[in-house]
Amino acid sequence: MSLKNKKVLVTGAGGFIGSHLTEALVAQGASVKAFVHYNALDSRGWLDSIDSKIAPHIEVISSDIRDPTAVRNAAKGMNVVFHLAALIGIPFSYEAPDLYVDTNVRGTLNVLQAGRELGTERLVVTSTSEVYGSAQSVPMTEAHPLHPQSPYAASKVGADQLALSFHRSFATPVTVVRPFNTYGPRQSSRAVLPTVISQIVKGAKTLKLGALAPTRDFSFVSDTTSAFITAATNERAIGEVIHFGSGFEISVGDAARLIARLMDCEVQIEEENVRVRPSTSEVDRLFADIGKARELLGWQPAFSGLEGFGRGLKETITWFSNPANTQRYRANHYAI
Repeated sequence: MSLKNKKVLVTGAGGFIGSHLTEALVAQGASVKAFVHYNALDSRGWLDSIDSKIAPHIEVISSDIRDPTAVRNAAKGMNVVFHLAALIGIPFSYEAPDLYVDTNVRGTLNVLQAGRELGTERLVVTSTSEVYGSAQSVPMTEAHPLHPQSPYAASKVGADQLALSFHRSFATPVTVVRPFNTYGPRQSSRAVLPTVISQIVKGAKTLKLGALAPTRDFSFVSDTTSAFITAATNERAIGEVIHFGSGFEISVGDAARLIARLMDCEVQIEEENVRVRPSTSEVDRLFADIGKARELLGWQPAFSGLEGFGRGLKETITWFSNPANTQRYRANHYAI
């Protein structure tokens, strides 16, 4: 299935991945409706900053994913729904678990109910590698046991299982996509790579980070968006959980040192206690097996391995080095 001339809804369109996906869908010729979180400032998140040539091709709806009527109204007439709206900050989930359940679980239920009632052709639901907790075996396949280690991760497990249950119970055409640690331009400074880059850009000689030993499978955002689109356009993805990653893992500390080298800076790196998760909540290792995506969908990352990670970092560093892009960021402030 091609998305050209298809009517597509993206929830969470004002966020990091959502804004990149919205741009990619417009480039493919889709008619895109962007669902963003209502706020009194009428901010549309990163959609306020996208190319002026793209913006006129997007219909923006400001509402709340927790409102089932608003979700259903937004989904009317849509061929495809990409559901990305979620609360994603892990530290804040320790403070407000009720809000994570309301947003991530009930919000996903609202999308599924709307899709079922309206006969939506495809629903793509966004998961996270955090649902697995620390890797029990690597590389991690889709059969890896679910072991959420934070309220955020638990809420995403609930959302994923709801989505799969709708496919099994009602034949709702759902795909659960599970990207591993997406990074790139526009990512929140709550994530580790923007934290490193923005601190160096602001002139810091000592970087303050959380745990340095955990490893991650960092995936460049354009690979993630291409994976979403591939999953939505391939019938073989219906009813499946599919990993998307880079086929490469690196520790947080080594990633920070690589960024410093690419930025030609000498820095010291310190673990700051406030940024460290509770010991039994820390996810020590994440490394995706992406064989299913290759075999089922013919998808593979363009930014793979250490070389691809370096190329993705250079693009990310270039973006964060532009003051016009980073005026929203507070590099020296730790926000949960």
